[in-house]
Amino acid sequence: MAHPTMARPVFSTEDFGLIRNALAIAIRNSEDTAENRKLANLHHRLGRFGR
Repeated sequence: MAHPTMARPVFSTEDFGLIRNALAIAIRNSEDTAENRKLANLHHRLGRFGR
């Protein structure tokens, strides 16, 4: 019987910083919309991973 394999992370810890920087640029370059506020919240949540 085959052993289950361990799940691998999709993103590395370094990726979170890159994604967060990309979000910051997108937030600065867009208008104040509901989607922009969602991006700002995501940016904030991703900041917790860098600690």
